[in-house]
Amino acid sequence: MTQPLQQFYIPEDQSVYLLSHHDARKLREWVALCQAQLEQLGYREIELIGKGAYGFVFAGLTAGGEQYVFKFTRVNLPQSLQDRLEEEAFMLEQVAHPRVPRLIVFQRVRHQSILVMQRAPGENLEEVSLREGRLSPRRVVHIAAQLADILRALRRESGPSGRPIVHGDIKPSNLVFDERDESVALIDWGSSVFAQLDAELQFVSANVMELMSDNLQQTNARLGDVYFIGDDQLNGALSSPRFDEQGAAGTLYALASAQSCRFGHRAIPATSLGLPMEFARMLDGMLDPDPRTRMKAGDHFLREMPRLSRLVMLDLPSPPEAPLVPVWARAADREIDTVVYSSRKAFLREEDGRETLSDVNDVQLDRYYRNFMQGMGETEKAFLAAVSRLGKYPVVGGLAVRWEADGVYIDSSLNLHDPELKPAFIAAVNNMVSLARGIHRRGIFKSCLFNARDTLHLDREGPDRPFVMPPDLRLAYEVSAVPELEDRSRLHSYFEDGPDPEEFLVLPEAIIASLEALNEIHHTGMIIFEALPEHLKIHSHYRLLDPSREAEFRRRLDDILAAVGRIEGLGVSGFMKMPYKDTRVFAHVARQPERFYPRDPRAALAAMRELADTEGRP
Repeated sequence: MTQPLQQFYIPEDQSVYLLSHHDARKLREWVALCQAQLEQLGYREIELIGKGAYGFVFAGLTAGGEQYVFKFTRVNLPQSLQDRLEEEAFMLEQVAHPRVPRLIVFQRVRHQSILVMQRAPGENLEEVSLREGRLSPRRVVHIAAQLADILRALRRESGPSGRPIVHGDIKPSNLVFDERDESVALIDWGSSVFAQLDAELQFVSANVMELMSDNLQQTNARLGDVYFIGDDQLNGALSSPRFDEQGAAGTLYALASAQSCRFGHRAIPATSLGLPMEFARMLDGMLDPDPRTRMKAGDHFLREMPRLSRLVMLDLPSPPEAPLVPVWARAADREIDTVVYSSRKAFLREEDGRETLSDVNDVQLDRYYRNFMQGMGETEKAFLAAVSRLGKYPVVGGLAVRWEADGVYIDSSLNLHDPELKPAFIAAVNNMVSLARGIHRRGIFKSCLFNARDTLHLDREGPDRPFVMPPDLRLAYEVSAVPELEDRSRLHSYFEDGPDPEEFLVLPEAIIASLEALNEIHHTGMIIFEALPEHLKIHSHYRLLDPSREAEFRRRLDDILAAVGRIEGLGVSGFMKMPYKDTRVFAHVARQPERFYPRDPRAALAAMRELADTEGRP
């Protein structure tokens, strides 16, 4: 019986603005140290291009002008995790493919491991997806053909090792896209292993003693990003090339649908995304819960992509997508570092769902622990991932979703601070709505999106000591330029849904009284208290909608901070108030309707132009 992988995969670290002053300083010092080490080795124009729980990634130039990538491990990790960087270098050395940046060298400098490799030109496909929204069907098929070519090469029993290789973590952010020729390169081999089983799920080794050893009775697979890997890899099956088919399918689906995960395929199937019919049905097959269907579709993918890549495809014009809930866009006068805090999500879990992180209570749990969604259905996972995707844009506001028997009720206040990203953001918002419509439960979900740069930090010596508020700290807020009409029947309240059963921090009465007073002033905003043993974070976003009451509003915010010293206990407590009730109601829709790419794109384009000309005539 296979054993599930228990270690958590942590693909992204929390915002530096949510770190304590001490931790933020250590992070800056560590980054500076890495850069200094690279400069001493003769590299120049060094920049930090990524970081995660396991380490940092820098880019720089050699003396000859070649672009390299440098991967460092965090020195405070256990030695077993630090050794994984050397293992990654070894696995990368086994791969020889034009779409895989090659290993340059692995070295240790003063007990610090550094992996040096070629830098692929372009940007990763997650960044492209966030900027552009849904990728065109033509581009998705072109990327799919290149992915299939890589997977065919990895499963061949050739090369230095003579064994199939599993990458183990195929996802948009691990594919670098070069806009010039639309080529992709597969990076980050930290989860790669030699396959234990071949594509037919037979043992790769023919040695009887090796077949009987523990090495082939327990998986050697490593846990990739659970938003994209398949169930076999997640549940600890023996490693096989089929793992990467699942990663590729999840990646292509996410790029075609403007999502950041594979889970939405039941509510928003690939057959609803305007892809070529054969390709869409193949993609749905690769994501199917039935293993035999997945294998059959995976075989079709590798065998037929060379033919499908030769289909005549054009980038057909499409009308701008209208938002299903209001989206406001205005340029920001400062940088926004958005963080999403979601609450009241326990009801989304299945009744027999296993609680893996029930004792963790952290604002950014959703962002850097991906196992928290275990026990949920596929569409529920996709919905939470869609909400998290909103936080990858410079946006502040709030969201409240209520599921009833007769439909889905959504209140929202979404303020995007980069108008150029509005089309892609609307696609993300509409996905969230479509996924909510595919969930058939009764319950309330709430989410706050705030700017981490406004978070206030307080330190103390221990959990039995009070927090001391420095006199210069104040809660930031904006003021509406003109008074907004106030219809009291449409006003929201901080307390309209009662206490949140998932929040365990009990705030002092003085803070609750100030919130009750604020409730009577027309404004929108949220405040979240996150109490840790030696640290308090106060996340907030406020916009006053009645300028005539600014003095009172400011005083109430100051009263909240004045009572912070009375906070006892640990945990999170948050309150949100949206500007006014503008509830949008949607019927339940379990599955979006089919929509395919036209068989004759040239004829379709001509028809579109003719229609446009007809509509333009007087």
